Amino acid sequence: MKAGMNGQPLLSVTDLTVEFRTRSGRVHALDRVSFDVAPGEILGIVGESGSGKSVTAFSLLGLLGTAARVTAGTAMFGGRDLLRLAPREMNEIRGRDLSIVFQNPRTALNPIRAVGTQIADVLARHDPGSAGEIRAKVLAALRQVRIADPERRSRAFPFELSGGMCQRIGIAMALACSPKLLIADEPTTGLDVTTQAVIMDLFRDQVRDRGGRGGVSAILITHDLALASAYCDRIVVMHAGHVVETAPVAALFDRPRHPYTAKLLRSVPSSVDSIDLLQPIDGALPDLRRDDLPPCRFSERCERHQAICDTEALDQSPAAGHRVLCRLPL
Repeated sequence: MKAGMNGQPLLSVTDLTVEFRTRSGRVHALDRVSFDVAPGEILGIVGESGSGKSVTAFSLLGLLGTAARVTAGTAMFGGRDLLRLAPREMNEIRGRDLSIVFQNPRTALNPIRAVGTQIADVLARHDPGSAGEIRAKVLAALRQVRIADPERRSRAFPFELSGGMCQRIGIAMALACSPKLLIADEPTTGLDVTTQAVIMDLFRDQVRDRGGRGGVSAILITHDLALASAYCDRIVVMHAGHVVETAPVAALFDRPRHPYTAKLLRSVPSSVDSIDLLQPIDGALPDLRRDDLPPCRFSERCERHQAICDTEALDQSPAAGHRVLCRLPL
């Protein structure tokens, strides 16, 4: 168990429930999502597209659109419920105590401002000082993410930099004010394999170095199970807006207990010796606009489904160790 897990969690999410209003009905995007993040921990959130990973992150950061509504739950962070903060209060926390590295760095960065200026904007908002002090902090932030010649690179615009370099800028910006919690939402999407490894090593090293001083914890959101196994301490598995399993990395990969997790692991190339042995997950995610969604949203795709699975929903509250949301676990 990660150091700190026996004490108070840095972030405790309990029963987070989110819906979206659409022309074709309400989308029940998240249903009683619960998990904790310990001080100094890297928590992975995995699952196929549409499972609710990014919606969870945007809920915590107050970045959901106007069509979304948090209908229940709490997210306790530093003694405050992130889900109940006024916009002004969230603006004070976001970027200072709680930061995000977005999926597409070119979209996240302002195309008409130099990257150094964008980092300076964050510092001026949350850690004000003289122009010289802010400039020195910008260059220090670029050096920390191993950007050569930071003086010159700070004057570059995003279109002048590679995707990997832009993602380093995104990490530097997210870490500029030394946040307590860093969320990375698919941070290697669109990058080649070599650059992915460089970015993830950098991400892990920054969290570990700062976490060792009582600093940063992180949430890594990814669909890449190999990435999660290499860089995370614990894994949260999501399916159709539910947290179906939570466990330390070794326990989850050695002995998955939820049928969905087991199928997910067997569906990735790194889990088999030959591509012919890959086993796709049959069926599709349920229509989340339904008001009659079953207690287990995987039940219609599950080979182990029995009548007992259709009884009342299971408790999803976070707990230490290996937790599975299933009436008939493996």
